[in-house]
Amino acid sequence: MTVTNKSKIRIKLKGYSHNLLTQSCNTIINSVNQTDVKIVGPIPLPTKRRIYCVLRSPHVDKDSREHFEIRSHTRIIDIYEPISQTIDSLMKLNIPAGIDIEVKL
Repeated sequence: MTVTNKSKIRIKLKGYSHNLLTQSCNTIINSVNQTDVKIVGPIPLPTKRRIYCVLRSPHVDKDSREHFEIRSHTRIIDIYEPISQTIDSLMKLNIPAGIDIEVKL
């Protein structure tokens, strides 16, 4: 029985704007596809909603409140058996501001 140690890169993208997130996923996929490596994704994870409740007036009228919501979108991209050209192309990417990237080897 032989066990092969397959290496992979997992890229996790987080952002508040889903348009910027899909745009940055497309740029990553296009740059990785040029190196002929197997890629899986983008896999959308559930959207996290964070709701804040704020009183409208500072002193009275506790019944009068406003609700604000922040949605954080997340995507995962897996790259299997990367080569050095793949890693170089990922390092040279220009990702827009507002997108958080985690890379795990």
